[in-house]
Amino acid sequence: MPVTPEFVLGCIILIIGVIAAGFPRPTTYLSRLISLEIPGFGLLLIMLAYDEMLALLTFVGVTAISTFVLVRAIERKEAAP
Repeated sequence: MPVTPEFVLGCIILIIGVIAAGFPRPTTYLSRLISLEIPGFGLLLIMLAYDEMLALLTFVGVTAISTFVLVRAIERKEAAP
């Protein structure tokens, strides 16, 4: 399979997103959530290089579930004294 621009751009965004998620500057709830969405978008681009329907269904499902779980976890951690 030839290397497509979506694959290369997805790999670059995924690497940058993983670094941003590992070392967030302001450690607020919103910045953590955004930092976790960046690698997800890079992964979407990588999957788009292989199969569009698989990529879109996986991205929508995983994003919806992970956002819900992360928001609940972060809210509980911030609410704890």
